[in-house]
Amino acid sequence: MKMAKMKPEKGKELKVLDSWFQNELPAAIQERNEKYVTKMELCELMKWKLSRGKFRPRLQQMVESNSKDLIISASKKAFKHLPNLKKAIEELTVLKAVGPATASAVLTAGAPDQAAFMADESMQALPGLMPLQYTLGFYLQYMDQIKQILKILQKEDKTWTAHQVELTLWTFQFLKLNDPPLLIEAMEGSSKRKQENSNGDAKSNKKLK
Repeated sequence: MKMAKMKPEKGKELKVLDSWFQNELPAAIQERNEKYVTKMELCELMKWKLSRGKFRPRLQQMVESNSKDLIISASKKAFKHLPNLKKAIEELTVLKAVGPATASAVLTAGAPDQAAFMADESMQALPGLMPLQYTLGFYLQYMDQIKQILKILQKEDKTWTAHQVELTLWTFQFLKLNDPPLLIEAMEGSSKRKQENSNGDAKSNKKLK
């Protein structure tokens, strides 16, 4: 089943919010002596999350009702608990309207090497995770698979992060549902480049002998 087409104005807003989430928010968190998110950042993050799916204004109102001090305190504790994702998520879910999915987004923004966002498409791309659940236990199952993939990828390239694995899975699932020919083309191109690199390495080894 194809994903519903997004209205142009909503797509434009999501693009701006996504750029903020992928670039500006991580940079802001990393600049702090202690990692945490502010109330403004958490509210903006919720707007980003809701813009990706069904908009529920009640959740936006609820997250805005959290005090700024509680948000800073809870997020500081959460980041300190990493790499223990279970405890980190539990610290964040004391906040109103913050469930495991929103908590995973906070951790991903501040520690992309250790956490991945609980995106529907990324979870759907993995085996054994249907039907989707939005619980802490389910998130940990999802992260177990992310970590397995990450371990394999890092054998060839240490720069891979959990968040990059999540984004790759999201892209795969999105193309699978919306543009299968483009997905096939991308996979064939990747396979061809890998083969060319392999042949190049083999030639180099022959010259060294």
